[in-house]
Amino acid sequence: MSRRPAQAPDAGPPDRAATQSPGGAHGVLTLPNAISLLRLLGVPLFLYLFLGPRSDAVAVAVLAVGGSTDWVDGYVARRLGQVSRLGELLDPLADRLYILATLLAFTLREIVPWQFTVALLARELLLAVRLLVLRGYGYGPPPVHYLGKTATFVLLVAFPVLLLADAVPATAAVAGAIGWAMAWWGLVLYWASGVLYLVEARRLIRAARDGAQHPRTAP
Repeated sequence: MSRRPAQAPDAGPPDRAATQSPGGAHGVLTLPNAISLLRLLGVPLFLYLFLGPRSDAVAVAVLAVGGSTDWVDGYVARRLGQVSRLGELLDPLADRLYILATLLAFTLREIVPWQFTVALLARELLLAVRLLVLRGYGYGPPPVHYLGKTATFVLLVAFPVLLLADAVPATAAVAGAIGWAMAWWGLVLYWASGVLYLVEARRLIRAARDGAQHPRTAP
């Protein structure tokens, strides 16, 4: 995902449009957006396979593909010059839906303890409140931080490994150890990125308040 360039110290309060990355002029029907939509379609497919017929092997494959292709849509968008606002919204949406769907399914199947699920959901709730507050100040969703993308990738790799450990008892010792090591590390990174998002939101809100109290006049 594209990053907003840093402002000079004397540049004044950031423009609210600056929280929205450029590239929105591109059309909706682009290859990166199609990849993101395909990733989104994998979410209900995974839930059906995992909670319905319990085809765990196929569910592992769907989850692994959905997680490992997390970076593909953004990479293709940059390579083809097809970065769009829709794509920048679809990409993190797909990531969050994969994580939430997996947590729900794993908790129902008792693969993941509810405490782990609550820890991840609490972070999502906190950032949802942050987004609502930012919208109140006229800001759109800020760009995704690389640490958040890293945390998401680690979690989306950890979940298929944990599922493999549960579905194939012969791999439980090794796959379980690897899966939980990655899951806990992903949780730490997930919260670390959440703190960075909150710090950025605080900076934007403070700038908006300063701008409202001390509006600049045209020279």
